[in-house]
Amino acid sequence: QNWTRGMSYCLHSESHLDTGPIYVRENGKLHVVNQGAGGIQNVTPKTRPFRLFSRGFSVELCMNREDDRARRQRTDHFIFTYTKEGNLRYSAKSLFSLVLGYISDNVDHIDSLIGFPEQIAEKLFSAAEARQKFTEPVTGLRALQKFTEAYGSLVLCSLCLRNRYLVISEKLEEIKSFRELTCLDLSCCKLGDEHELLEHLTKEALSSVKRLLLKDNSLSDAGLRRMTAPVRVLKKGLENLLVLDLSCNPKITDVGIGYLLSFKKLNCLDISETGLKDVNAVIKRIQMQIGLVHSKVPLKEFDHSNCKTEGWAEQTVLQWEQAVMEAIKPQDTLRSRTAALHFYGKTHRIEEVVKCTLAEAETKASGNLQFYKEKVQNCHLSLQKEVAGSHELKNNKKRALAEQERERTSKQKHLCLTVEDWDLLNTY
Repeated sequence: QNWTRGMSYCLHSESHLDTGPIYVRENGKLHVVNQGAGGIQNVTPKTRPFRLFSRGFSVELCMNREDDRARRQRTDHFIFTYTKEGNLRYSAKSLFSLVLGYISDNVDHIDSLIGFPEQIAEKLFSAAEARQKFTEPVTGLRALQKFTEAYGSLVLCSLCLRNRYLVISEKLEEIKSFRELTCLDLSCCKLGDEHELLEHLTKEALSSVKRLLLKDNSLSDAGLRRMTAPVRVLKKGLENLLVLDLSCNPKITDVGIGYLLSFKKLNCLDISETGLKDVNAVIKRIQMQIGLVHSKVPLKEFDHSNCKTEGWAEQTVLQWEQAVMEAIKPQDTLRSRTAALHFYGKTHRIEEVVKCTLAEAETKASGNLQFYKEKVQNCHLSLQKEVAGSHELKNNKKRALAEQERERTSKQKHLCLTVEDWDLLNTY
C-alpha cells in the first residue's frame, strides 16, 4: 500500500511528462495507476487494434527545403481513390507527373523548347493551361512565346475571334505571339484602319494565313492599301491568301478593290455591302485579272460555320474570354447607382453591343457580291486546246489533200496529149 502511494507521489511530481498508463501486477491481478486520483484501479486490459502510425500522422513532400517560406502542404502528390468497401486509399503519383507539375508551375522560367519532343511538350502545355499560367499578365505571355516559337501551328492553327473585340484589346500581345496561323476570323470587331493587329497581318509570322475574315471592321481603301503593300511591292505578307471576306465595310470603294488584285492565289472573295460605285465594272475587272467568277448564290466559305479555334491553346482562348467577361460584370455599386437614377426619375443610357445580325440581314436582302474560282476552268482550257489542236490537224490534212490534188492535176495536165501527138505516136 505504501509502495503504491510512493509511486503515485512520484507520478504527481513528474506530471509534466506524459508517460501514459502504468500497469502493476499485485496478487496475480493487473492494476493501472490512476494519476488523477493517485490510487490504483482494477481494470481488465482491452485489446487495441494495431496502428502503424499514430493519430494525426501526415506526410509532407517539400520540393524546396532551402526556402522555409516556400514550404506548403502539398496534397496533389497523391492519388486518392475509394475501394468497393468505401475505404479511402491513396497512392503516390509517378515521378514523371511530379516533374511535369513542377515544371508547369515554373513554366515562365523555361529558356527554350526548340528541339524538345512535341508529345511531352503538349502534356506540359496542358498542365500549365490547367493551372491557368497563360492568363497571367507578364509571365503568361513569356511562357506562351516559348511554345509558339518552338511549335508554331501545333499551338494554334486556327483562331476565331468573331465579335470578341474585348479579348483582342486585353490580350493583343498574346494574340500577336501566335505563329503559322492558317485561319483568322476577326469579323464584327470594328478594328478600323489604324489597329495594331491589322498591321501585324503584314508580318512574316502570319504569311501562312490562307483564310482571313474581316467582315464589319470599319475598313476603308487606306486600310486595304496598307494591308496589301507588302504583297504588291515585296511579294511578301499575305501572298498565300485563298479566302478573303471584306463584306459590310461601306468605306471600301472601287479604288480599294484595285489593291486586292495583287492576291493572285485567291479562290473566294466577298465584297458584299461595300461602297462600290460601278459594280459591273468591278465584276469584270475581278474576272479578267484574278479569274474569279461572280456567284449568284451565297457561298458556304463565308457562313462562318467552319471557322473555329483549333490547337493546344483552344482552352487558353476560352480562359481569356471568361476572364474578360468576369471583369465587365456589373458591380453592386453600379446597380445601386442605377436604382437611384430610377428612383429620381432619370433614365440611364445603356450601351448595347453592336452585333452583326443586322449587317447579315442587309447583305442577304441586297444580294451577294461573292466570287469564286471555277474548278473546271482548267478542264475547259484543256478541252479548248484539244479542240483547237483537232481543228489544226483537220486544216493540215485539208491542206495536204489540196496540195496532193494540185500535184495530181498538174501531172494530169502535163500528161494530157494533143491530137498531133497521138498521130505522131501512131506512125511508129
